[in-house]
Amino acid sequence: MAATIIDGKKIAETIQQELAEEIKQLQAEHHLTPGLAVVLVGENPASKVYVRNKNKACHDIGIYSEQHNLPQEASEQELLALIQQLNHDDKIHGILVQLPLPDHIDEHKVINTILPEKDVDGFHPVNIGKLMIGEKGFRPCTPFGVQKMLSYSGVPIDGAHVVVVGRSNIVGKPIANMLLQKQPDANATVTVCHSRTKDLAAITRQADILIAAIGQPEMITAEMVSENAVVIDVGVNRIEDPASKTGYRLVGDVKFDEVSQKCKAISPVPGGVGPMTITMLLYNTVESAKQSLER
Repeated sequence: MAATIIDGKKIAETIQQELAEEIKQLQAEHHLTPGLAVVLVGENPASKVYVRNKNKACHDIGIYSEQHNLPQEASEQELLALIQQLNHDDKIHGILVQLPLPDHIDEHKVINTILPEKDVDGFHPVNIGKLMIGEKGFRPCTPFGVQKMLSYSGVPIDGAHVVVVGRSNIVGKPIANMLLQKQPDANATVTVCHSRTKDLAAITRQADILIAAIGQPEMITAEMVSENAVVIDVGVNRIEDPASKTGYRLVGDVKFDEVSQKCKAISPVPGGVGPMTITMLLYNTVESAKQSLER
């Protein structure tokens, strides 16, 4: 029997409608419009598409957004000065510097310069530390999106065995920490697997919830999952496809065609985690605006 499809696009639309209502309320009661500044350095085509999508999403729900473009050869100092300027701008509640950055700019220095209370990407060490100890802070958008997808889909997380394949700072480590917390939509038993894990399939088959975030096209096959598993595919990989107009197609880290015939529920690529990532960026920006009222 084919798996239930976890529709990230639909869940993202639901959350965005809720955010649009919150924004109307903030405007009516506090004359406050959440503001997001996006900084793009250089001409990376994928980054330009992401930024365009983020700006459109902001516009659609009523978030004020501004875009700052710096040339590829902009110095690290110029970028840090721009971030400091945005740190002190009261109409901006979230600052997002689109990654990757050119090689001559230190990514860590850039992330550390953003005020933690405006770090809506959730990458600042202060927010990562708060995540570790279960304190309120901004969660990285992709893992936060995964958690919301599970919650909105009614997947029981409390007491479940979650297996995360991948240990990146952007997805693997944060989602493992988030689902481990003694909090709602968490309380799971979490196993983290990676490239050095022995007998990976024996571990992934034990998962009630399997989260694939390893960056290897279609690596997770049907024999690696159980019939009762909920599979969340975080991977986005381009593979050559001569039949496609673009010459490539997008696939996840999971072999969708075969795994979807075996497991209980699965998120597709595209249309799964992707729309959730942008939505959680909007969510964090609205949260930051609400918190600014308390400061």
